[in-house]
Amino acid sequence: MWDIIVVGAGAAGLMTAICAAREGARVLMLDGAARVGAKILMSGGTRCNVTNRRVSEKDYESEAKRSVRNILRAFSSERAVEFFKELGVELVLEPGGKYFPRTHSARTVLEALLRETKRLGVVLETDRKATGIQKRGEVFFVSGAHFKYESKTVVITTGGMSHPSTGSDGSGYKIAEALGHRLVPMFPALTPLLTEDKDLKALAGISLDARLSLCQDRKKKIAFEGGFLFTHFGFSGPTALNISRHWFLAQKENRAAAIELNFLPQEDEAAFSKHLDTLAAQAPIRLVKNFLFAKLPARLAELVLEKSQISERRAVAQFSRLERTTLVRNLFHFPLPVSGVYGYQKAEVTAGGVPLEEIDDTTMESRRLRGLYFAGEILDADGRIGGFNFQWSWSTGCLAGRAARAFSLALAKSGEGKILN
Repeated sequence: MWDIIVVGAGAAGLMTAICAAREGARVLMLDGAARVGAKILMSGGTRCNVTNRRVSEKDYESEAKRSVRNILRAFSSERAVEFFKELGVELVLEPGGKYFPRTHSARTVLEALLRETKRLGVVLETDRKATGIQKRGEVFFVSGAHFKYESKTVVITTGGMSHPSTGSDGSGYKIAEALGHRLVPMFPALTPLLTEDKDLKALAGISLDARLSLCQDRKKKIAFEGGFLFTHFGFSGPTALNISRHWFLAQKENRAAAIELNFLPQEDEAAFSKHLDTLAAQAPIRLVKNFLFAKLPARLAELVLEKSQISERRAVAQFSRLERTTLVRNLFHFPLPVSGVYGYQKAEVTAGGVPLEEIDDTTMESRRLRGLYFAGEILDADGRIGGFNFQWSWSTGCLAGRAARAFSLALAKSGEGKILN
């Protein structure tokens, strides 16, 4: 019989196994894929944004922000940096607070985690998809096609439904429900936005820093600033990914919402408008397209002028007041025609899942079933772009691994952990 069975060998599962094994636990880790760590390898553009310099509950969406805060404080981003340093992975801090491995390779992170599990004696079995978990007495039975294992404790770290090509099929949610947990409705988060606008799709490949704002009833509800990318299907980049869950949720709840795009987030709108007036007086023959080319990529500048119904051959001094107002509005409040989200296929995380109110946030143990633990994406907490979802895996995984080990030891001392007929 195992002390702990970890179901799922992604970031949270590997962290759980390591922290439990460091406490002396006999750990079996099961994963349905032939090779583990696919999401780690593809993350951060294959560079793996391990964590962030500043992490708090404000960086996450969840029905239980206080629990998120408690969990993050129990294993902070500073401790995560030290943890990887112990594994021989030196992290470098980049502008914006993101930590990446110095090698700029996600493989460095995965190999370090796997190396540590091997050193600690963790047994990893691949092509072992768990389809059922049952408890008899104080013993858990984890089963699947042609296998059945016994354990004192179980930690479910199966992830969500994002990037299903990696094996994330949502099976962990079904197991959680069968074990008595309710689920906060799931939907794709951190996923690209779609559009039907052919002119905007023609800008595929153009990237810039921008600000996206979600507006409802003409009021801005939330905004994100950073990288923005035009694609052949719509929009991507950190800003589009970050705002996608909010747009999707508004549509799902039948709340009218629109997204505005600010092409010049570093400039003040009123000052910019005044500068146009000054330019008209001081350089009246300067073409408007030349002025915008200094601010935006040429193809984008041309499209903004077209959408504003202003000829690129017009001089700044030839603008009417209405044309100037229209141009400024389209530069700072461009209505982004979003038709949908790409979905789980390209989502970086799943929103919703096992509610944190049903989890002890000091141990990650289920409040529904003694000896059952959860960690990672399967829980109802999703972070924004910037290493926050990996930090969630490290924090929840470490707490779950240590607590599950303590629980198995307590069972052994009490003489429990036997199968009841």
